[in-house]
Amino acid sequence: MRLGGRLAAAIEILQDIETRHRPAADAMRDWGLSHRFAGAGDRAAIGNFVYDGLRRRRAAAWIFGADTPRALVLGGYLLERTISLEEFGRAIADDNFAPPPLSQAEFALLRERLGAKLPDPARANVPEWCEPMMQEVFGSAWVEEGEALASRPPLDMRANRLKASREKVLASLSRAGAAPTRLARNGLRIAPIAGDGRHPNVQAEPAFQKGWFEVQDEGSQVVAELAGAAPGEQVLDFCAGAGGKTLAFSAMMENRGQIHAYDADRQRLAPIFERLKRAGCRNVQVAAEEAQLKRLESQMDLVVVDAPCSGSGTWRRRPDAKWRLTPQQIEARQAEQSAILDAASRYVRPGGRLAYITCSVFPQENAAQAAAFLARSPRFRALDHAALWLQQFPAHPHRPRFEGGITLTPAATETDGFYFAGFERLPD
Repeated sequence: MRLGGRLAAAIEILQDIETRHRPAADAMRDWGLSHRFAGAGDRAAIGNFVYDGLRRRRAAAWIFGADTPRALVLGGYLLERTISLEEFGRAIADDNFAPPPLSQAEFALLRERLGAKLPDPARANVPEWCEPMMQEVFGSAWVEEGEALASRPPLDMRANRLKASREKVLASLSRAGAAPTRLARNGLRIAPIAGDGRHPNVQAEPAFQKGWFEVQDEGSQVVAELAGAAPGEQVLDFCAGAGGKTLAFSAMMENRGQIHAYDADRQRLAPIFERLKRAGCRNVQVAAEEAQLKRLESQMDLVVVDAPCSGSGTWRRRPDAKWRLTPQQIEARQAEQSAILDAASRYVRPGGRLAYITCSVFPQENAAQAAAFLARSPRFRALDHAALWLQQFPAHPHRPRFEGGITLTPAATETDGFYFAGFERLPD
């Protein structure tokens, strides 16, 4: 497929996403199944066009003066690449499968706006109703933070120290361009893709099949390290999901002690069994019913709550979710987060620790939840988060925000957006 045909395909997929209000991954999968003639390179390029248009939606709409799927795909393409309007116009005009060519009015507007400074809302590329929340947490830096959340993400992995050192995994992935992460001790990173490329399928590598590494964002690795599961401890991962942090804790604990992995959603929990087997984790018990945890009340050294949230910190990877999010969903998540924190706190022993984690950057889900929990839970006190950071990551150039916890962001720490708050249960 030539450029015009690829752009037309991306517009078709984005139209499907908008019309049916469905995840981008589902729409792209279905398009690929019904267009089997498209090669791997075509699908990768088309996926980039779709995601670029979604990541930079407000910027693309501003330069085109329209919010149509065509404007978003073409605008995202022009914003991400160094190509002249004339060259771009010719590429479309010369392809029978291309979308409608640029009109004279579009040429004139694009010449004016591509050379101008983007307005702050267009730079930030967040939904308009989210702007006050971004301003509340980031102040004058909210535009830069939003801009970073609209960039292309790297591919991060965690070396599984139960089976291989980071150096060994790096050697096995040398052809893929993997390098050590700057924060996470066992992290590896492949830089964001450029142009129409795609990240390698690292899960097809023999090293992955042997359990030497897991795909996991560096921010997720960092908050796991902040939680601080230690060898010999009793740990409850209360919202274990597919087990990403459970596996990280098992490696940190050197398979010593005990991890209880629980999630109220059995479907989310289902992949954990195969992942535990591949990673060689032998100190994990999986619980699908909260009743199975009754005997653990007031017994755990560490309880981790990786709470359901808006997912705003992952917008680089899931930009379609940014535009599907609603205020009502945030309110529902806040209620869930409060209930889960209260339920999980019952399992912390006196002197034990409770870790609250989200992949959100919104204060309503983060610092506000931490403050509300402390207000209604006199048996707990907050950890010194600045001291904890310096203890885990001394003399490191990246500094997160310390406001009621620790906030990681693409702009501040070059990770996805994550929040961590630690609490200690006071002695009885």
